[in-house]
Amino acid sequence: MKNPVQSTINIVLLLAVAVLYFLHFSNRVAAPAIATDKSMAVLASENLSTADTTADKTDDAATASSPAAAPGASTEGKIVYVESSKMLDGYQGMKDARKAFEGKARNWERQNQAMLTSFKSAVEAYQKQAPSLTAEQRAATEQKLQEQQQQVGQKQQQLQAQAQEEEAKLTQKVLESVNKKVEAYGKAQGYKMILIAAPSGTIAYGQKDLDVTAPVLAYLNAEYKK
Repeated sequence: MKNPVQSTINIVLLLAVAVLYFLHFSNRVAAPAIATDKSMAVLASENLSTADTTADKTDDAATASSPAAAPGASTEGKIVYVESSKMLDGYQGMKDARKAFEGKARNWERQNQAMLTSFKSAVEAYQKQAPSLTAEQRAATEQKLQEQQQQVGQKQQQLQAQAQEEEAKLTQKVLESVNKKVEAYGKAQGYKMILIAAPSGTIAYGQKDLDVTAPVLAYLNAEYKK
């Protein structure tokens, strides 16, 4: 039964690779799409593996704070834009959230590796003992190995589902916080709308003087520190 057992190992290892790939790379940032309300555009995203760990504490402060417009600059009714990748990558709340998610991902990876190590050890032990076992004993051991392999696969699926659920919660939390902060900034500046320039091509062209990424990012980080 050497070949069936080896096939079992290969199946589990393939599952492991898929899970580890997800745990390592699921926190890459996707470009936000545009969501609008009556006065301005705010952020939305299909997949951001981040969380604003202090969102609840900073949301009220963001709304209450009113950043002043630059002296001599008229922004009333102006339509501007921000570069999503620069703003999100530079936002300290996102950086902290990534670290938090990566810590959880490392824990899931350790669980996965422990399961694989246990299963491989059981298979190796069986391979050494197989020549001295009766046909009935070999059949019983192989049945147990198959059951263990199924348990490993089920646990890996649970870990992946847990990671996806956690990612969705963190994503929603950080976006809600960022949206409120950007909305507060836009209202204080008197902007009619803040658009999102994303790599997907939401905005094909925009004058550089309409790019407010830097001041918005500075405002987000200042509010996050409060």
